[in-house]
Order: sequence, then structure tokens, then C-alpha cells
Amino acid sequence: MKNFELVKKNGNARLGKLITAHGVVNTPCFIPDATLAAVKTLSISDLHDINMEIILGNTYHLIIRPGMEIINNAGGLHKFMNWNGPILTDSGGFQVFSLGKIRKITEEGATFRDHLSGNKITLTPEKSIQIQKILGSDIMMTLDECVDANRDYKYFKKSVDMTLRWEERGLKEARNGKIGNNSGQQIFGIIQGGKFEDLRRYSLLKTTQMDFDGFAIGGVSVGESREDKYNVLSWIAPLMPADKPRYLMGLGYPEEIIEGVKRGIDIFDCVIPTRNARHGQLFTNLQLNSFEDYKYDILKIKNSKYKNDFSLVDETCDCYTCKNHTKAYLHHLLNINEILGMRLMTLHNLRFYMRLMERCREII
Repeated sequence: MKNFELVKKNGNARLGKLITAHGVVNTPCFIPDATLAAVKTLSISDLHDINMEIILGNTYHLIIRPGMEIINNAGGLHKFMNWNGPILTDSGGFQVFSLGKIRKITEEGATFRDHLSGNKITLTPEKSIQIQKILGSDIMMTLDECVDANRDYKYFKKSVDMTLRWEERGLKEARNGKIGNNSGQQIFGIIQGGKFEDLRRYSLLKTTQMDFDGFAIGGVSVGESREDKYNVLSWIAPLMPADKPRYLMGLGYPEEIIEGVKRGIDIFDCVIPTRNARHGQLFTNLQLNSFEDYKYDILKIKNSKYKNDFSLVDETCDCYTCKNHTKAYLHHLLNINEILGMRLMTLHNLRFYMRLMERCREII
């Protein structure tokens, strides 16, 4: 099944359509994290109101809570959440990095200590896919090792080779004919290699020789410099298959997304807009004239100067928050730890990111 339509190019930037079992997503697109089957503080209706087309769930966290038995009994993650749009699920590979102190990696897979109960969890390439079939996501990610950017070349080389072997195993499991809660599931491979150009090109070559439905660039939000991130994109993005979707995992700030779009990336995800919103950091006043001419502001609503500021949060934004509430009100809500404030700020930041992607598509 064809899962990507390239509509137009502008330089390396691509306008396209990602085709899934639960609908079509306009690309380039941004995916918010619904790690535990929820975008924190927002309802499904909120997501529809800001034109969100696709969300992301996390395999590792969903194993722990609520557990696969409950999600399977519900008929999959879509029905459990009552979300009828596309879902992408992470493999659990990022936790290989983020839970480094409580996990062990072998050729077989990664063994974790559950960060809540301490119980042992073994996540193999096959187990990750089996779980994602229960989740019924539209796009599954193959299990990879996400390596700290500060590790040396020798470790990265060994890790890339193991990830390639894991990818072969994960792909075989995905194609074994066993259907879970979504008969139209796709699987993406992941290109690793850190900041080392030869390893990135090697990983790209070997991964794209496999029958994946799309390809991701991993390991670009694990401690490297922004220069290293952009170098990786410049080396790899133009060489990725033109007829399949390209996904940059874990980035980022608006300027990082713009630079990714400019280099040919189709799909982005990051916790920044939702996490930063809950801490009172709002993205405002987007001006995107071209991929070389852009700016935006960051508003820190906790600052005392907003205590008596009765202007709207962002006069350029069309979200519910900006149409109805002032900086002074959000400042008050955040200072009293009112969850409504977190909700209103999350709603705004995600709408900002949707407007960013809409504007990128207009430019292309």
C-alpha cells in the first residue's frame, strides 16, 4: 500500500501526504506526545479544535500503565482514548537512553527496572512489535539503541551494527502475518550513528535496504550540539528514499523544525511545546516569511511584569486561549498551580506549532 504522496518540492523541502489506516496527515507535520494515552491536560475535543491530525504514544510507559491487557480489552489504543485519527508509537528505544541507570543492553534486547515498581521488563525487537500490534498504532517504530551523544566512535559503531540486527528482527516480526488491533499498521526503520558522518551513511544504506514503510533519524536529541544536529540532517535527509516518509525523532524548538523542513524532513515530534507550557513558557508572535527569514518570541508568564498585563497572550494566534484570556489571568493561574492554566497554555503552544507547520506548508 502506498503510504506517502509527494505533492511538491521547494528546494529540499517537501509538501506531502502521509496515508494511514486512520486518515491522511498533511506534511510536514508535528506530532504531540500522548505518552500515557493522553496529551497532558487536553481533551480529544481540544486536539480537534487546534487541527491536530496525529498523536504519539509511548510503548514503554503504556506497558507499565495501564498495561497491555486493559488496552487490548478496549480494542486498542484508538478505542481506549476515543481518538479516531492516526497514532504513531515509539518502540521504547528512547528509554534505552533515558533510563540508562536502570537498564541493561544485550544482543537479545534491553532489560529495564520499571521506574515505578522496580519490576524487571525485558524489551526485545520482537516484544516491542508485539506490544505495538496490541496498541494498534498506525505507525510502529522498530526497536533501536538510542546512544548518549558523548559516547565514543567505537561504541557507536558497535551500537549501529546491533541496531541493524534488531531492525531485521523487528521487521520480520511486523511482517509475520499476525494481526493485532489494526490491520493496516506500518513500521518505520531508524537511522543511527551519532555525530559521525560515516556511521550515519552506513546506517542509512543498510536500513533503507530493508522493507520499511518509512524512515526516521534517531539520536539527535541526546546531548549533541545544535551544529551536530544540523550536520546530521544535511548529510542524511537528502539521501533518504524520496517515495517514503521521513521522520526526525525528538526535535524540537521552532527553529530546529524549520531547519528540518528546509532539509527535507516530513514528520517531527517533541515534548517541548507541552512540557514548556506547563512551566509557563509560551511561544508567541510567529513570523515566518521564508525558511531563512523567521522569528518568534518566548513569553515567560511567571514573570511579575505580567501580573497587571491585561493584553492578550498573542494577538497573532487564533486559539481559544488567545481569544479569551489575558497574560495577567494566566500569570495568576500558574502562580496558584491551577490546572486550568496548564491546559490553556498547552492549548496555545500546540496551536502555535500547528500554525508553524501550516505556514511551512504554505511556503513550500
